[in-house]
Amino acid sequence: MDNRGLILVNLGSPDSYQPKDVRRYLRQFLMDERVIDAPYFIRKMIVEGFILPFRPKKSAEAYHSVWMKEGAPLKVLTEQFKESLSPLVNLPMAIAMRYANPTPEAALKELLNQAPDLSEVLVAPLYPHYAMSSYESAYLFVVEKIKSLRPDLKFKILQPFYKDPDYIRALKVTIAPYLERPYDHLLFSYHGLPVRHLKKSDPTKRHCYQTENCCGTSSIAWDFCYKHQVIQTTRLVADALGIPSANFSYSFQSRLGSDPWIKPFTVEQLKKFPQDGVRNLLVACPAFVSDCLETLEEMAMRGKEIFMEAGGESFTLIPCMNTNIRWIETFASYCNDAEDRCAHLWK
Repeated sequence: MDNRGLILVNLGSPDSYQPKDVRRYLRQFLMDERVIDAPYFIRKMIVEGFILPFRPKKSAEAYHSVWMKEGAPLKVLTEQFKESLSPLVNLPMAIAMRYANPTPEAALKELLNQAPDLSEVLVAPLYPHYAMSSYESAYLFVVEKIKSLRPDLKFKILQPFYKDPDYIRALKVTIAPYLERPYDHLLFSYHGLPVRHLKKSDPTKRHCYQTENCCGTSSIAWDFCYKHQVIQTTRLVADALGIPSANFSYSFQSRLGSDPWIKPFTVEQLKKFPQDGVRNLLVACPAFVSDCLETLEEMAMRGKEIFMEAGGESFTLIPCMNTNIRWIETFASYCNDAEDRCAHLWK
């Protein structure tokens, strides 16, 4: 009898778009030591003194602008993804969010209701790329919470799939229809990270941002380098779509604070494109497998406004893969081939 279970892990969203719920969510998110990687008391001073007094109201308005009748888009789409995946994966499954609800404890309870003799859990972060503030934080949080309740359980972690041919094909399928219309440029916009995160994640401590052309010079650091991995995704998808190099580029969004972040910045690119003759812009966000605040509000609304005010004529955000059947089949294959695609990464 198969005593394994599957937990799909995503970022999470506030329980409502009310400021009090957004404040609670932001506190949990920003107090994560892998997001703001400063000592606890400095982190708490930054979060409680400089962010939470002002940001919840603005963020609540942003969430309100994209809220679905069933709830936050990320939670709704992740649940739809699970429902679509279920017939293709012969494992009991549950959802856990890194922040807010449902919690890892709730996910474990759901799995035990389906499989009382549970002995092993496959933790599947819904992040294509490795980053300490997303992929790493997600799987460590889930495993640590569940191990505190069930130390006897074994765990396997789905590895990042940023260059997997099936993932690339799934992205190609979702993007290709939008290339049938006239356009000038396709921008791949990824969530941004501070440069120090890449340096911290580098196991060699001498490659990322310390070697010339570090993202093009082979190193074991690539297994943990977010920037290298998103560049690979961009190039592979563009090649699969047959897009000339002059007609696509990548950038990074969602900066926080004044420390150096990886470049180029999406906002600056959106302002610059019309000056360079790019008037009809397509934007894809492959760091997200499900649409969320960063795609639906930050890019589709604020990004579009920035681009159009700079002289753009058309701005089209290509939806994330969400419940596209090719993506569902691809992820099902990852779960069904767990022995080949997972690692014992818990530490």
